[in-house]
Amino acid sequence: MSPFIAELIGTMLMILLGDGVVANVLLNDTKGNNSGWMVITTAWGLAVFVGVTVAGPYSGAHLNPAVTVALAIAGKFAWASVLPYIGAQLIGAGMGAFLVYVMYKDHFGRTNNPGAILSVFCTGPAVRNYTSNISSEIIGAFVLLLTILYTTGAEIIPTKSPIGLGAVGALPVAFLVWVIGLSLGGTTGYAINPARDLAPRIVHALLPIKGKGTSDWAYAWIPILGPIVGAAIAAFLFLNLQA
Repeated sequence: MSPFIAELIGTMLMILLGDGVVANVLLNDTKGNNSGWMVITTAWGLAVFVGVTVAGPYSGAHLNPAVTVALAIAGKFAWASVLPYIGAQLIGAGMGAFLVYVMYKDHFGRTNNPGAILSVFCTGPAVRNYTSNISSEIIGAFVLLLTILYTTGAEIIPTKSPIGLGAVGALPVAFLVWVIGLSLGGTTGYAINPARDLAPRIVHALLPIKGKGTSDWAYAWIPILGPIVGAAIAAFLFLNLQA
């Protein structure tokens, strides 16, 4: 499997399962309706585990433009590969979001809450204050990337073995995303990943969902810029602490 395809498939699976749990919790008449934040954060952590397990042996399983940029800043990933990786992540995220729509189409049709429908696809603030919101995304991504850099030694090296990096390396990242969601996710929904938010938001804008409301493009820049800034700060701090 090529790194591009690995990033695409890994991100697709992560979003299918991550956005899928939000659909299960928020949409009307599902088996998991109103099951709560613990269910959402746990499933998102496990969704990351699945994506990293599948993609890890072939691409290093970035699955997140913030990870790709941080590793490039740290000098452990080629800048020439940054845009192809981000492209794969965006495509995969869009595909995953579309599959969630296919899976839960009947339940989208029974849900009359535009905010709940949008939340299946992308994040939004609990309290809309752009200064606080972007600070939340920066801090969340900073924790994510600094921990990843120390966990991996700033090296994510693709290997042809489907065992090892994929399964073992997925566990700490899954726990990391879980604890970020439980501890820091209550303010903005912890996007901490530009592709995770942007591509599904585009899918939301394009899909013919009755009563879906707007895609909230006024907010969309925060889960793009915030994670990149947080990732860059983490990478620069890591480099300085290693010097």
